[in-house]
Amino acid sequence: MAHTFEDLVKLEQAAEEAHARLSAPDVDYTAQWQAWIEAAAAFQAAVTEHAAAEGKVRVEVEMALKRAVRHPELAAG
Repeated sequence: MAHTFEDLVKLEQAAEEAHARLSAPDVDYTAQWQAWIEAAAAFQAAVTEHAAAEGKVRVEVEMALKRAVRHPELAAG
């Protein structure tokens, strides 16, 4: 499945949100840790696929996505 940049942003946001939920006081840590790992793995696999399909350097794609998620004010400009 081909992923758009927006699809990849959503996957990274999901991974970041899953990671953030690990610090919730009432979380089942083991289950949430597994959810985070699965979300992060889905993101990583999609980035690899997207970079290959677009003929781009994988790490550059990943860094652009992380920048878009963590610093959306920079991505808008």
